[in-house]
Amino acid sequence: MAKTFGFESTTDEVLAGVNLSGKRVLVTGVSAGLGVETARVLVAHGAEVVGTARDLDKARRALAAAMGESASKVQLVEADLASLASVRKAADDLLARGKSFDVIIANAGVMACPQGKTSDGFETQFGTNHLGHFVFVNRLVPLVKSGGRIVTLSSAGHQISDVNIDDPNFERTEYAPFTAYGRSKTANILYAVALDNRLKSRGIRATSLHPGGIQTELGRHMTPELMDQMRARWQKTTGQAMPRFKTVPQGAATQVWAAFVAPADAVGGHYCEDCHVCEVNDDTNTRAGVRSYALNLDHANALWRKSEEMVGERFPL
Repeated sequence: MAKTFGFESTTDEVLAGVNLSGKRVLVTGVSAGLGVETARVLVAHGAEVVGTARDLDKARRALAAAMGESASKVQLVEADLASLASVRKAADDLLARGKSFDVIIANAGVMACPQGKTSDGFETQFGTNHLGHFVFVNRLVPLVKSGGRIVTLSSAGHQISDVNIDDPNFERTEYAPFTAYGRSKTANILYAVALDNRLKSRGIRATSLHPGGIQTELGRHMTPELMDQMRARWQKTTGQAMPRFKTVPQGAATQVWAAFVAPADAVGGHYCEDCHVCEVNDDTNTRAGVRSYALNLDHANALWRKSEEMVGERFPL
């Protein structure tokens, strides 16, 4: 009987008995938090890991602290998701090496940051969380093996807001950090939906997930005021206090579960949380599940076309 995992499951528990020797995995954002833990557990189970980071020295320190001498087994590639020039260079470097991947985990991201722009002029959260990965992963699709998976980290924060395809950069909308975060996290889910639809005929599946609430560097912009807003939103929505935070190994469990343990057909094109596939739930009085707007294929394809327009590059996958 297949093991059942949930909120408290850790990466080590999810991968217990799983041999990843011969698997090659790309993980974005290996300089802190979930990215470091993901790299650690994958290497421990025999996988070859390529990790990206904006700051390679920071990544080396973080990996060494978590993995000791095994940190040298993580191959590092410099990539700043807030710069399409950096993303394209990193992708070109990996394409030039010509080595295939079994799994890509789009883990990196920013959250609830002050209003700003990427080096290409995009709103920071949409530009970093969505457009940076959109270009990077799409360019690397030729390296993904048949039977491979692409796992995109989203968040329950997608419930805050759908994407605004007509005004992605808040040029006509009043900026709010959590609204921008919600838009970017909905974009992450829609991207996985569109990508899965394009690649499943090749045997490649894409999925998205909420790792849970974890205290990592992702929350570095979380001022006391923003924390109060988040608690108030949760209380208003659910009538309950916010749940406890997960540990980092618990937070990274769902992404390794979706990448290596869950059946591909079960997770492909879907959204996961706590090591299970979530049901659609449009009841705004609850936080459970995934909003239907985030799984709508027509909406996902519209975002794909808008994203191509914004980055000036077409991906007819």
